[in-house]
Amino acid sequence: MSPSGLSRRTMLILSGLTGAATTGLLPAGAARATSGPSDYTPSWSSVDQHPPAPEWFQDAKFGIYYHWGAYSVPAYGSEWYPRLMYKAGDGCNNHHKATYGDPSAWPYHNFIQGARDKAGSFVQFAPKLKSAGGNFDPDEWAQLFADAGAKFAGPVAEHHDGFSQWNSSVNEWNSVAKGPRLDMLRLHADAIRRKGLKLWVSLHHAYNFLGYFDSVPTQSDPSLKKLYGQLDRATEQQLWLDKLKEVIDGYQPDILYQDFDLNNIDESKRLDFLAHYYNKAVSWNTDVVATYKDGLNNRGEVYDFERGGPAGIQTPYWLTDDSVSSSSWCYTTGIGYYSLKALLHALLDRVSKNGTMVLNIAPMADGTIPAGQKSILQGFGDYLRRFGESVYATRAWVAYGEGPTKMGGGSFTTPVEGKNTDIRFTRSKDNTVLYATVLGWPGSTLNITTLTSSRFNLSTLKSVQLLDSAAGAYVNLPNRTQDGSGLHLSMPSATAPFSAPAYVVKLTFSGQIPSLDAGSLPTGWVKIGNVTNGLALDSGGSVASGSDLKQWTYNDGSTNLQWQLVDLGTGYHRIVNRTNGMVADSFGDATVGATARQAAWTGGNNQQWKISGAGNGRFTIANRGTGTYLDSGGAVTSGSTVKLWSSGSSTNLQWTINGV
Repeated sequence: MSPSGLSRRTMLILSGLTGAATTGLLPAGAARATSGPSDYTPSWSSVDQHPPAPEWFQDAKFGIYYHWGAYSVPAYGSEWYPRLMYKAGDGCNNHHKATYGDPSAWPYHNFIQGARDKAGSFVQFAPKLKSAGGNFDPDEWAQLFADAGAKFAGPVAEHHDGFSQWNSSVNEWNSVAKGPRLDMLRLHADAIRRKGLKLWVSLHHAYNFLGYFDSVPTQSDPSLKKLYGQLDRATEQQLWLDKLKEVIDGYQPDILYQDFDLNNIDESKRLDFLAHYYNKAVSWNTDVVATYKDGLNNRGEVYDFERGGPAGIQTPYWLTDDSVSSSSWCYTTGIGYYSLKALLHALLDRVSKNGTMVLNIAPMADGTIPAGQKSILQGFGDYLRRFGESVYATRAWVAYGEGPTKMGGGSFTTPVEGKNTDIRFTRSKDNTVLYATVLGWPGSTLNITTLTSSRFNLSTLKSVQLLDSAAGAYVNLPNRTQDGSGLHLSMPSATAPFSAPAYVVKLTFSGQIPSLDAGSLPTGWVKIGNVTNGLALDSGGSVASGSDLKQWTYNDGSTNLQWQLVDLGTGYHRIVNRTNGMVADSFGDATVGATARQAAWTGGNNQQWKISGAGNGRFTIANRGTGTYLDSGGAVTSGSTVKLWSSGSSTNLQWTINGV
């Protein structure tokens, strides 16, 4: 069989190089790993068919990446030092002039090519491998990441500074031609894959020519124009795309993360990138992930919250990138760190809300990972080795949790330590096990107020166990009561029997986890979004009674898309529109495929709706009068009518409900 006829996995085994670049089509009759189309074209209608978050990614939950480059050499300010050193009056500018000289005479590219500072010391981003007498050992890094419990890892392969840390043929400012004179991305990729981890590659290069170096004087040298983002727009746009294709073709990233400002990349280039990446993944026979902050969408890609996450469960599946430090993403002298408990609790919170977290570390310029950062990663690893069954390969439940400590609510929300009354829920993929993770030892009794007798039926509960201090060990918790204030579990002791940043209780059922009555739904105005198409339930505005309910692209400012769920105290709700005050109404038409409508409130069964949890923060909405469910109709366009359909497992019948 020729190499082009082998699967990627077979070629890797034969080559013995798990990080080696490989290509090829599947042999006849071989199973496809990719769950999307077999071919993509550079159009939204095509790339939107790509499954954004494959199962392996939803199972992984935790990854590690790192800001490490020429900007690490001054170890001052932040990874934005290359920009700020040119800003007159900025602290980085003052530091640069005092340490190296005026930027006009001692420019940023000296950190790449090497030069002497004012004290006479030679400075350059040129880490040396331990095997060559230096401090950088990619295998030691990868082992640390694996020991930390990460399931994927990888570098910022290019930050805004324009320095490519791979063997680039389109950018002479790369780590093979200059600086370390090493293919840094290859070293990272091979080491990471040798540990069985997926490869993450992060590219922040869009902003290189869209404003990062706005204070750098105009360069006359064409090569320096390229480094400082001063080429003409068409050339810069093509370079942006060519760099992506080099990384995709040469290193086969499983996750390709991009930073902001993709909105200012030509749409045709964005689509070319996506189609190229997804077609390559088909040829590799693997499911890949592309993430974004702007410029793409969540139909084919995964949205990223920088340093944050939603306040509640959010679908579709999402990502957050956070860092061990609040002050800088790269190493700086005197860098401070969040506490292990705050970062770990942030992970547990994000997993409970249907997300994955990637944690940034900040190595020193010579390749040393500081002890404080190692300690944080070792703490993650210790927790995940012991209690990982409640994290890995789990899914969000109907409710994310309870307790006084609010986390998330958007990007740039600080990780905080939870309390012993904060609980976060996850569930097994087969929906038979519910995990309640308490962010501190609760004392002699654990009270789970979400699981009240009126909302949660315990008749199929088989066992309740505390995950013990060693992986796979459990302590039975046979003594429990349930009443109108919650489920009350007797714990082994008033004080913690072992030390851990959080404690996990495992509730195992003989069948599916019972449904949770929707009593915990938001009481204010909410957005009701369809899981299949992401469109929001829409009244259409000040329309006549009897008008069809529609679905529309969500706009924060439109009250047509905002609803109030009024609990009727009978297990049913009325669904009230903010613009016109009318309620969702079946008009008594039980025909499958009938149109859902709206009318003034009369109190009839046709205006009452049973809202039930469907897992992963999703709900079904069934009419009391007809027994049929609100149905989007699938991947329809904005403005389509909402229908009523019989019960089923289709995501057309599932909705997310989030406060606005």
